Amino acid sequence: MLIDSFLYTSQGGREENQDCVGRELNENAGLFVVADGLGGHQKGRLASKTVVNSLRKAWKEEPFCDADGILSRIADANQAVLRLQEEQNCNAKSTVVALAIDGERAVWAHTGDSRLYSFGFWAVHPLTEDHSVAYKKYKAGEIRKDEIAKDEDQSSLLRALGNENRWNPDIGKADNLKKGTGFLLCSDGFWEYIREEEMLKDFRKAHDSEDWAARMMDRAEPRFGKGNDNFSLITIILR
Repeated sequence: MLIDSFLYTSQGGREENQDCVGRELNENAGLFVVADGLGGHQKGRLASKTVVNSLRKAWKEEPFCDADGILSRIADANQAVLRLQEEQNCNAKSTVVALAIDGERAVWAHTGDSRLYSFGFWAVHPLTEDHSVAYKKYKAGEIRKDEIAKDEDQSSLLRALGNENRWNPDIGKADNLKKGTGFLLCSDGFWEYIREEEMLKDFRKAHDSEDWAARMMDRAEPRFGKGNDNFSLITIILR
């Protein structure tokens, strides 16, 4: 099975880009990561870069596609951010969503509010639930799902890398992946501006992963306001 993938990140309307994206490919296997840094004065940028570099380095040393493997590597990335805090005398943190694919298997992990979706021709499936106060309010029935993006607590995260205790990721896995399956990893600066049914429509029309990303960005960009957040995405289609 071939992996068709495309990465994009933008500073949006901000002075710097605190998002970071990365991938590693090895024949029919791959690792894909989106991280969204938290913290001013470039420290958030360093935190997200630290997370992505840690996971990419781990993959190059020994590819992994199992729950224990991805948990161990996320733990290592958390320790790397904690070391960064000591070196820079700061409190920088980062979200992470990571997806590893090996043939017909996939495993993923996330901490924070960067998201992962999977796509078939007829349906889109959110594979992550935000670790945020706003998402918790949605789960409790206090707000609708479409209100999460604009909720006053949307940026209040309950977990992030760079914490001694509140860093642990949620992990999921899938077996028997089929050709034509799609995946989207993205930061909150992207998913806030596009609905799931729109993602699916563009996936069904796309010729490849880059075309899919371009179609979604064409939808989202006119909705950005002045000073919009950094936004990042990785699109993947299995061939």
